Amino acid sequence: MTAPRAATIARDERTAAATMLNKVPALTIYFWFIKVMGTTVGETAADYLNDTRGLGLNNTSIVVGVALAIALAFQFRARRYVPALYWSVVVLISIAGTLMTDNLVDGHGVSLNVTTAGFTIALALTFVGWYMSERSLSIHTIVTTKREAWYWLTILFTFALGTSAGDLISEKLNLGYWKSGLMFAALIGLVAAARFAFKMGEILAFWMAYILTRPLGASLGDYLLQKPKDGGLGLGTGFTTFSFLAIIVTLVLYLSISRTDLMVAEEEPT
Repeated sequence: MTAPRAATIARDERTAAATMLNKVPALTIYFWFIKVMGTTVGETAADYLNDTRGLGLNNTSIVVGVALAIALAFQFRARRYVPALYWSVVVLISIAGTLMTDNLVDGHGVSLNVTTAGFTIALALTFVGWYMSERSLSIHTIVTTKREAWYWLTILFTFALGTSAGDLISEKLNLGYWKSGLMFAALIGLVAAARFAFKMGEILAFWMAYILTRPLGASLGDYLLQKPKDGGLGLGTGFTTFSFLAIIVTLVLYLSISRTDLMVAEEEPT
């Protein structure tokens, strides 16, 4: 066997393995739509379990923590992207991120200014650690357990930061829920414009948009469930949570059947 032929076979084998191990969906419109709805559920479901069902912060944190640990165990064991499994982890980690902020603010009296700054630092350190470890922050090459671990840790801190930042702006700065939502939506629009009109790097644009969708979803969730006297529509935590979950489940079933969001992992130089 000639050297070029052997090199071609080795490359094809690496590509096939990467394709099999790819654990992240393609960035379609479905991705962003489910992401925003998942972040909204993260805000409303935490309140539903904590307040409406009367579990309290500690019990809610335990229930969600156990459920997230189980979902992550199955996610890490999977050898490919499974829509139902992946999005289950996203929804649960969204709730967990909300609870991280709620526990600090409501349970221990930490100010939103401190939690927002703290989670910003934690997220920045996670990005630094990920890059130093893997020399890339690309979601197109989540093909190893280590990279997936960095990926989910980053996602967790984006949700915690988004909750703190969203609450800080809408409540403490008295901007209001729907105005906060419009502001974050406008910022996402600016990121999209920078990406497509001014050629901002794809990785930077993705993570900026991903971070901003969390406070967008949090503001939307608060606007839907809060009482009119508090600046919301008063739909309630139960109705909002289960309505959004129903839409997410429907879309995930569609993706599971159509496979329209499969993404082949990019091969990296060896």
